[in-house]
Amino acid sequence: MPSYAYEGDEVVVKCSGERNNRIMTLTYYKDGSLLATYHNLSSYTISNARPSDSGSYSCEANRKFFFVHKTEKTRSVWLTVQDLFPPPTLTIRPIEGSSVTVSCDTWLPWNRSDTQLHYSFFRDDHTLISNGSSSEFQIPAIGKGDSGYYWCEVATASHSVSKQGQRSHVLVQSVPVSGVLLDTQPQGGQALAGEPLVLVCSVAEGTGDIAFSWHREDTGEHLGRKQQRSQRAELEIPAVGGSHMGCYYCTADNGHGLARSGALNVTVRAPASRPVLTLRVPGTRAVVGDVMELHCEAHRGSPPILYRFYYDDVFLASRSATSGGGASFKLFLTAEHSGNYSCEADNGLGAQRSEAITLSVTEPPPKIRLINGPHRCEGLVQVEREGHWGTVCDDGWDTKDVAVVCRELGCGAAKHTPPGKLYPPLPEEDQPIFIQVALCNGTENTLAECEQVEIFDCEHSEDAGAVCEAFLPHFT
Repeated sequence: MPSYAYEGDEVVVKCSGERNNRIMTLTYYKDGSLLATYHNLSSYTISNARPSDSGSYSCEANRKFFFVHKTEKTRSVWLTVQDLFPPPTLTIRPIEGSSVTVSCDTWLPWNRSDTQLHYSFFRDDHTLISNGSSSEFQIPAIGKGDSGYYWCEVATASHSVSKQGQRSHVLVQSVPVSGVLLDTQPQGGQALAGEPLVLVCSVAEGTGDIAFSWHREDTGEHLGRKQQRSQRAELEIPAVGGSHMGCYYCTADNGHGLARSGALNVTVRAPASRPVLTLRVPGTRAVVGDVMELHCEAHRGSPPILYRFYYDDVFLASRSATSGGGASFKLFLTAEHSGNYSCEADNGLGAQRSEAITLSVTEPPPKIRLINGPHRCEGLVQVEREGHWGTVCDDGWDTKDVAVVCRELGCGAAKHTPPGKLYPPLPEEDQPIFIQVALCNGTENTLAECEQVEIFDCEHSEDAGAVCEAFLPHFT
C-alpha cells in the first residue's frame, strides 16, 4: 500500500506472502481495530479516501498446515491521506460604480496540479455561476443591489471532493475620500530651476465628484482648486525657482468630510553630498557565506543619483536611485572579502566619496557538536538547523560518519561509534531527531555534505554518539 494519498483517491491495501493458497482467513486492521475479514486472498479497498482514513494498517493471516492452524501478523504500515486542496477563500473589493472581480482562491499540490477544478459562485439564495472553469467572476458595474452574502464552492470534475468557503457579507455604498496623497512630476518634490513642476493630488479611495485644493503650509497660501469626477487632479507651476522651495499639502472632499494629505517638501535640484555607507549582515558579525548588503545614501542631493561601490579602491558595482532612499548592492562573502569598503554618490553635479568602513569576515560557527562527554571531541552527536539543535539516529552510523564529525569539529581521528545513551541525560522527548541515516564516505568536510535520509522512525534511545581523538593543550 502507498504511504501517502490524497483525499478522493482509491487506496488498495493488499496482504500477501508465501503459500498464499494455504490462507484460511485474512483480517485487516487500522490502528488496531478490525476493518474486514476475508476467507480468501483479498485486498481491502478504500474507494474514496478521506483524511480520517490516515492511520496504521496491518493484516493477520490464518494458515493451515495439514491439521495445524498458524496465525501470522504483518508489521504496521502508516498511511497519510492529505487534503487535495484547502477550503476556498472568497476575495471581493467593491467600489460603487466600478468593475469588480470576485475570486475563489485555493491551490493544488504540485503533483496533482493537472486536476481539473470547477468553481461555483453564490449570493444569498441565488446561484451566480455553476461549475465554471474559471476561479474568477466579473461584476461589470457593482451597485447597491449587489449587496449580500457571497460564497463559493470548489469541486473536482467527478465531485468526489467538494469544499465550500465561508460566507462573506458585501455592502456596497458610496465611499468617503481617504488616503489623500500629494506628489509631484518629476516625482519626489525635486525640480530643476526654470522647469515646470506639477503638483498631483490623489486619493486612495473615494467615489463621486471630488473637490481638490492645493496649499503652501509654510506660508499659508492657497494655490488653486479643482472639482472633477476623478481620484486624481493636477496643478502646474510653469517655472519653479528658489521661492517655490517649501512645504506643500492638498485636500480632497466628496461631501463626507475634508481629508488632507501629508506635507511634501519641494526642493530645487542640488548636488549630492555627504554619502554614508552602511554594511548590513544577517547576524552581529560578518561570517563566510553571509550575503552582505552595502547601502549608500547621500545626505542630500537631487535624483537621479548614481551610487558606486568600492572594495579597497577597486570598483565593485554601481546602482542608480531615481528617488530618495539611496541604493544597495549585495555581496556573497568569502574569507577574502575582509578589507575597506566605501561608496560614491554622483548626480552629475559633482561626485562625493563616503568614509571607508573596515570589515572583518570570520568563519561561521560549526553546525555540529558533541555534548555530555568528557571533552568536546566525545559525546552525544547534535546538529543545528535553523537555530534549533537535534540528534542523529544511529541507523547505519559507522566510523566513516564519525570521521566526518571529527574533521568538522577540528578533532583528531575517529575512534569509536558509541550509542548516545552512554552520555546522559537523554534529550527531552520533544527535542527533534533530524537525521535517520547519514551516508558519509568519510572524505566530506562536514556532516551536511553527506547524503542523508530524513527521519521517519527513531527514538532518543537510538541516538548516535562519537569518540574522536582529542587535541589536548601542551604545557611547557
